Amino acid sequence: MAMSFSPADWLAMALHFMALSLMAVGGAVSTAPEMHRYIVQQRHWLSGEQFNASIALAQAAPGPNLLFVTLVGWQIGWQAGQQSGLQASAWAAAWPWLLAGLGALTALLSMLLPSAVLTYSATRWLARNQARRSVRAFRSGLAPIVIALLFATAWVLSRAHPEVHQPWRLWLLTVAATVVAWRTRWRLIGLIAVGAVLGALGWV
Repeated sequence: MAMSFSPADWLAMALHFMALSLMAVGGAVSTAPEMHRYIVQQRHWLSGEQFNASIALAQAAPGPNLLFVTLVGWQIGWQAGQQSGLQASAWAAAWPWLLAGLGALTALLSMLLPSAVLTYSATRWLARNQARRSVRAFRSGLAPIVIALLFATAWVLSRAHPEVHQPWRLWLLTVAATVVAWRTRWRLIGLIAVGAVLGALGWV
């Protein structure tokens, strides 16, 4: 994928992740649809498959959901380094790695810092005002927003694979995984493993 990445693009990426950080109700993964729209559809920095792979790897690895943001930044930096056009030299070999690290760090810090500051400030305020009816109503109102954002994430990830000829199987798996996660104590890594096996067998 041909890509030209300028200093203005680095700044645009950082600012966009900072804006998404303030929208991350329910975790960083809830911002995946808007992140996909901006990075894949608008900027063409990554393909849909690369974006999905970043989320899949981060979900399978131990650690917080925020890891996928780091992988997305790494992929963007790596792509920028591959397309830099440097002549054969020691720098040419190291450049993709340097830019990948810069992309990972930029994405992680941009996504982490604004929400961390907001969460710290809001938590202190809520602790002092938790008895108010407006505060309780606000907390209750966040639940449907989080659920809608997570379903939007599932929709974006499923549409990134046009080669899936029977999408009803993918949606059936999504609904089943949602019900199992909601009603049982199954670990999410187990559900991911089941989905991986069904995908490897060609069922979805």
